[in-house]
Amino acid sequence: MKKQSCQFRTSIGGQALIEGILMRGPQKQAIVVRSPEGLVTKVEELQLVRDKHPLLGLPVIRGAVTFVDSMAKGVKALMFSADYFPEEEEPTAFDRWLEKHVPAEKLQGALTWVTLVLSLGMALGLFLLLPTFLAGLFQLQNAALHNLVEGVVKILIFLVYLILCSRQKDMRRVFSYHGAEHKTIFCYEAGLPLTVENVRKQPKHHPRCGTSFLFVVIVVSILMSSLVFPLINWQNLWIRIGVKLLLLVPMVGVTYEFNRFVGRHDNWLTRLLSAPGMWLQNFTTNEPDDSMIEVAIEAMTLVLPEKEGQDNW
Repeated sequence: MKKQSCQFRTSIGGQALIEGILMRGPQKQAIVVRSPEGLVTKVEELQLVRDKHPLLGLPVIRGAVTFVDSMAKGVKALMFSADYFPEEEEPTAFDRWLEKHVPAEKLQGALTWVTLVLSLGMALGLFLLLPTFLAGLFQLQNAALHNLVEGVVKILIFLVYLILCSRQKDMRRVFSYHGAEHKTIFCYEAGLPLTVENVRKQPKHHPRCGTSFLFVVIVVSILMSSLVFPLINWQNLWIRIGVKLLLLVPMVGVTYEFNRFVGRHDNWLTRLLSAPGMWLQNFTTNEPDDSMIEVAIEAMTLVLPEKEGQDNW
């Protein structure tokens, strides 16, 4: 990947949607979707939980809070974009009953939380419970060796998951929008005008990407388990699972702080630390076409702060 020269680091981040992009700025977020009828935009003022409760903004704690908040807003945005591309299937009797008896806003809110819970459950099952169970099958007597085997299993599962996702036809376009999001952020950080031509020249891999974040969560979980397991009865499956669940908040929190550090600095150390996550983005970011870049530019433009410097990372 070519080296990117940035004038500054922005806190603006985004997420690829179905034929669209979600951008989150310091004060508001914007959803831009290229629907069959044209561009659809939705701009909302951001209300962060940690702004109301300062304790939730403390280092490490803020990482877990931000992660859950971002997931909730991301799922809601994904459902918003999906509404413009409904599946060509006849609605079931249950669908018609829900549409008739439940207000649309309440139904969307309920579906958002159900989707969020299911997504978190799948992530925990796939990347926490399954590796813990599989590593236990080896019946290793050494805590360090057990954690090494479990770590390898986690990384393999994560890698296979990314590869399978990247091979799905529908996901290829989503990952192209992902690339457009990264390129647009890089263009903005470089201080260049947000034009299709300028954005097209930028790298598609970004150190603050969610793919990198998830990989670092796995690495941090391995390191934390190595520190904690020698202190507990780690050979008991249920104790291992319970401890890992208790470690979720510090794991996500430490990863968030790591991501902030890497995102704010550009030197040999941060490039070395971010290299594995950047490589994994080969599976989750594709080169976008110009129409995708236009969507990303529009989303970025809508969340730019009124005062220069308000979005400094």
